[in-house]
Order: sequence, then C-alpha cells, then structure tokens
Amino acid sequence: MPEKINTAKNLLNIESLINSHDSRLLTLEKELKTNKSMLDDLLNGDKEYLDANDAAKKASKIKTLAKGKVMQHTEAKALVDKIKDAAMQVKELKVALSDYLAQYVTLSGTNTLTAPDGAIWEIIYSAHINKKTS
Repeated sequence: MPEKINTAKNLLNIESLINSHDSRLLTLEKELKTNKSMLDDLLNGDKEYLDANDAAKKASKIKTLAKGKVMQHTEAKALVDKIKDAAMQVKELKVALSDYLAQYVTLSGTNTLTAPDGAIWEIIYSAHINKKTS
C-alpha cells in the first residue's frame, strides 16, 4: 500500500512540474513575441535597413526566377523526385527504427545497445505535449 501512495505522490509531483513548465513556456513565448515585435519596429524605422532589405528582395526575385528556369530541366525534375523519394524512405526508416528501439527496451530491460562496430549506443526518448482536440 505505501508503494501505491508513493507512486500517486510522484505522479502528482510530475503533473505539477508539467503544468508549471507549460505555464513558464507560455509566458516566455509571449515575451519572445513582444521582443521580436519591438525589434521589427526598430528595423522598420531604420532607412538604411529598409533600403538594404529592398535590394535583398529584388536580388531574391532574380534568384528565384533563375532557379525556376533550372528546375524546368528534365534532369532537375528527376533529381527532385529522387530527393523526395529518399526523404520519404528516411522518414519511414526513422519511424520503424523508433518502434524497434522501443521494443528492444521493453524486451531487454535496458536502454543501451552494442553497435556492430562495438560502440555502445544509448536509446533516448524525446516527448512533448499537444493540446488534445475533441
């Protein structure tokens, strides 16, 4: 019975930490937004910056047009398709690897694994929260 009480206390402590950290994140995000807005106002009030920004936009448009012409070539289109395919394969392999690692930890009871080259790998999890939508 005392073990269940400790588990409940630990769970309540963890929930409290989650809530306080989430609250702190919201506060920092608001501060960050305010500070970014203030910096944008400073930049937009500076003539030299605005002139340089306009020149950069014009150069960017020229670059975009040139890139668009190159991307119309058959060779470029084929490379784009290969890149998309490889990126999709990488994503699928990462998901599968994550599942295999979770299974390994569950079955082995350890979060370390010896690589083929003899190196020791540590299995690390990363979690985050999202608001649940109804």
